[in-house]
Amino acid sequence: MNIPHTPRTAGPLAGSVVVDLSRALAGPHAGQMLGDLGARVIKVENPGAGDDSRSWGPPFAGPEDDPQSTYYLSCNRNKESIALDLKSDDGAETLRRLISRADVLIENFRSGVLDRLGFSTTAMTELNPRLVVLSITGFGHDGPEASRAGYDQIAQGEGGLMSLTGSGPDDMQRVGVPIADLLAGIHGAYGVLAALLERERTGRGKVVRTSLIAGMVGVHAFQGTRATIGGMEPLPGGNHHATLAPYGLFECQDGAVQISVGNERMWLRFCEEFGIDSADPRFATNGDRFANRDALIAAIEDAFSAYTPEPLLQKLSEAGIPAGVVRTLPEVYAWEQALSQGLKISAPHPTIGDIDLPGPPLRFFDADASGETETTVTEHLAPPRLSEQEATIREWLEG
Repeated sequence: MNIPHTPRTAGPLAGSVVVDLSRALAGPHAGQMLGDLGARVIKVENPGAGDDSRSWGPPFAGPEDDPQSTYYLSCNRNKESIALDLKSDDGAETLRRLISRADVLIENFRSGVLDRLGFSTTAMTELNPRLVVLSITGFGHDGPEASRAGYDQIAQGEGGLMSLTGSGPDDMQRVGVPIADLLAGIHGAYGVLAALLERERTGRGKVVRTSLIAGMVGVHAFQGTRATIGGMEPLPGGNHHATLAPYGLFECQDGAVQISVGNERMWLRFCEEFGIDSADPRFATNGDRFANRDALIAAIEDAFSAYTPEPLLQKLSEAGIPAGVVRTLPEVYAWEQALSQGLKISAPHPTIGDIDLPGPPLRFFDADASGETETTVTEHLAPPRLSEQEATIREWLEG
């Protein structure tokens, strides 16, 4: 299948150019987010093997002589690819030309690598004073442990997230996706957008730095203040909330449902619907319920034992109690509500054919007196094969 390259002209970042030197996940995820917003993202890869994640599998898709890693496919949509040896004269010169025409450059090399190649932040901004540079590292670009390599599970542990996750204090677990990488990419992307907005006032670019560890600490939320202000050491609590009760996963007949009882009015209504004694002193306040959570869970699961999930969810909905089930990923991608939000997209790939991908999490609308008109980008590029658009990119640089 030969899919001609069509420049993207829609989206809030249409007309912007992003040079993506990153590999694996954190940087590529940031680049993908900017591509989803309409930017032209040019992925610069090593000749031969390309991005590390191209080999991360199984599973793979496509022909046996050109397998495509589904890991790589998850974080490189809406990009073009060119392979450059940055140690060669041609590779270095081509990158300099790309930098001169770019709005944003993304890199996640270990500290000092780009400097040794002649592409320090100072050198890049001399080439293009309007350039916004996003630099993502494992532990930060400075400080006593800046030289450490950053990998997601290590960052989840070092950044405290694993100490909060699992069935209990003796069962600490990693999150089921590379959340440290993903959050570093998300934080990096919003940092880039802020720098681009500032550039409208100053005319100059900015260096934006974040790290996997920063991403972890940045989402500690109330668990962080339980430690810093409350003097506590938060520990894993399984599928139940660390401060609210009842709030979590509860067994019922032939399954389980999740409920979130967020205030006292809701609790009294819940008790009335399910025959739980709201006057029981063990359950009088949220603090009491939390202190007696084992007894609370037992009482609720006893009440739920008369119901299978579907009628139980219907009863909870009628009572105004937020509730839901735990879906598998295939169930999510078949779910009408997810599809209505554009959370699964399709794009034509030259060797695999049409592929389904997780969709962008943002939608955009123009609003005026007559109402809203959706302007969300719906045409997407499949993740590129290695150096797939090299001829197109070089022709553009010559123009």
